[in-house]
Amino acid sequence: MLKIMKHKLLLLIVVLIPVLAVAQDADKALVQAKAQAALDAQADLKKVDTGEKAWKLSGVLGLNASATGLVNWAAGGKNNAAGQVFAKLRLLYHKDNIAWDTNLDMEYGLTYLQQDEDALQKASDKINFATKLGWEFHPTWYLTALAGFQSQFALGHNYVTGYNDVISKWLAPSYTDISVGIDWKANDIFSVYLSPVAGRITTAWISDGVNDRLNKEFNDALDAGLIDVTSDWYQKNAAYFEAGADGYRTLLQNKYAVYNYERGDDGNWEETPVMSNVRAELGLSFKGQINYKFKDLTLLSTLGLYTPYSWRVNKDAAGKNYFVGYRHFGKFDVDWDVAISYQFLKCLNVTLTTSTRYYSGVMIADKNGVEAERVQFMTTLGLGVGYSF
Repeated sequence: MLKIMKHKLLLLIVVLIPVLAVAQDADKALVQAKAQAALDAQADLKKVDTGEKAWKLSGVLGLNASATGLVNWAAGGKNNAAGQVFAKLRLLYHKDNIAWDTNLDMEYGLTYLQQDEDALQKASDKINFATKLGWEFHPTWYLTALAGFQSQFALGHNYVTGYNDVISKWLAPSYTDISVGIDWKANDIFSVYLSPVAGRITTAWISDGVNDRLNKEFNDALDAGLIDVTSDWYQKNAAYFEAGADGYRTLLQNKYAVYNYERGDDGNWEETPVMSNVRAELGLSFKGQINYKFKDLTLLSTLGLYTPYSWRVNKDAAGKNYFVGYRHFGKFDVDWDVAISYQFLKCLNVTLTTSTRYYSGVMIADKNGVEAERVQFMTTLGLGVGYSF
């Protein structure tokens, strides 16, 4: 009896082994099918349009204007009107591991004063362009190439009684930056960029035709007695317009420190610079950017710092080292722009803009005529027609 039971148990095991094997294969196939279905679902989800676009365009466009009219006004004053047109645009592309961020900041403003001389005057003039292309090698970190350009549209004058000397123009000055570095983009609002390999090209470029015209205007004004030959400006700059001199070209090159130094026969750097249309430098660059929009409020801010890798050192008579010129490593050029815009009633904008500049080598006279490197600052508060997007 026991022997028969053993035979039946053995037969049952033999029969169940294939069944269990088939069941195990079925379970394995089921698990694999579910895993594949999950992968397919994930792939399909990536194809769903979530509303996030690769390209995003934002910015502020506007026209600010103001006017003052006076009739028998005891406190005095002049009738005046002012207008400024501006555009601050940002185009952002972000898809997969590629980010491309382009910014354009432009403005131009004029002021009219009811007076016989220089009734129409330029009040503001700016062109700032920057673009950077980055590859994300780690979340929020990008290997980035950057290019930028800064200049202005029209001639700038020093408005005084009589002759208005020229103080700036298109490409005089201009600043072109080309660099490679690391960009940290925490989000679409905030980014920080650092480049140890940053090239900057500074120009004070004036064509022969423009230079001849400006110099002729100066000489005509001098012959007509419109220039005060006892003024500090004339005493300082008259040598630029003497016979054989280059006039405004050299004056603006010196004003914006667009010159180069050469080594003497003894191997030391010469103290007297050689004027040039272009100055090219290699240095260290840092840039920070904020682009924030909340409902009808827009905040745009860019900060740029640059210092050249330059160590032009000579020794004085006592054997002490000193720097030749004003530009050397550790002295930073500063560009900081801020724009705050609030849109209301669909088409009206109130805008506050500030621009802060500091360039080593650029000398600015104070009210007493003393020249030194100084911080330049401009602020504009405007109410006008505008559109934020």
